[in-house]
Amino acid sequence: MESNDSSGCSLHGPGVRPDHMVGRRLEGVVASRHLYGSGAPSDPLDMWLIDSAGIATHVTTGSDWCLIVESSPPFEGYDMAELGRVEVTPVRTGTPFASHIGEVVLAVCEEVDPDLGRLALDITFESGRVRCDVRAGDLRLSGESRSAEIPGAVTACSSAPQPSRSVGDGPVGEGTAPAERNPPPSRRD
Repeated sequence: MESNDSSGCSLHGPGVRPDHMVGRRLEGVVASRHLYGSGAPSDPLDMWLIDSAGIATHVTTGSDWCLIVESSPPFEGYDMAELGRVEVTPVRTGTPFASHIGEVVLAVCEEVDPDLGRLALDITFESGRVRCDVRAGDLRLSGESRSAEIPGAVTACSSAPQPSRSVGDGPVGEGTAPAERNPPPSRRD
């Protein structure tokens, strides 16, 4: 699962290739949140996506504002004295991932900047998509994959194989036209 591509940042490395999730069912979601006093918990600081193979994919942000994707189990919550506490708990509501528990991951797309590393991760499920990205150093999750295009960014996707059809798999007129009917364009030298 270790990556050797350029999707990682120079400080944190490449992490794992998130395409290992494709074809697996999302079995659970764990989140860490900062709690301070009696105030409401923060948005998630970290997310762990637990798949049907029992692998926990950790999604968080780096100190250099990159998006980190690694394989690691959820850590324990911890006390930060007068600054509050970080709690790590399973979630059933409150994140876009919660509505996809039990669904199969159909595709994973990464948005990568050659200088900054991974900027965003789109995970497509049977009933929709979740986008993980970094805004001002914070992990942001949304149920929509619309975002401003970043100059120089590259999007790479992996998807579950779809059943293929060939000529003769269906009624007349369906399928792929034979190659001899659609020859490649001729080369001009």
